[in-house]
Amino acid sequence: MIKKYIVRLCSDERQLCTEIVKKFTGTSQKVRRAQILLKADADGPSWTDAKIADAFGCRIQTIENLRKRLVMDDFEIALNGKKRPTSPTEPILDGRGEAKLIAMRLGEPPAGYGKWTLHLLSEELVALEVVDSISHETVRKTLKKTA
Repeated sequence: MIKKYIVRLCSDERQLCTEIVKKFTGTSQKVRRAQILLKADADGPSWTDAKIADAFGCRIQTIENLRKRLVMDDFEIALNGKKRPTSPTEPILDGRGEAKLIAMRLGEPPAGYGKWTLHLLSEELVALEVVDSISHETVRKTLKKTA
């Protein structure tokens, strides 16, 4: 089968991929992409897609997609992947909701409690109709983000 997208790494790109593989720097996906690019390099080993897929335990489509991304986009996007422009889910708390949460956290806890708990904060946000429902884990992440 004739390959539509040919991987040709320049010496700098090849050196960067080799360093990533040797030192295991970055995410596991980044290391695997670097390994695949090194093996698919037409000026290097020039392995077949099937051989690369077998060696790294992935599908042939994965190698084809990586080849295409290298040729159509650029080396950095092929190596690091694309960042999502927006989150797949909308945040539960907007700026006003976060401000309300922080103000509650810094204020006095309800009568009978010595301090605010995550469950108390989440229940209070629902009671004040800031949100329809919220998990104590979302409250924790929001407070951690702002700390």
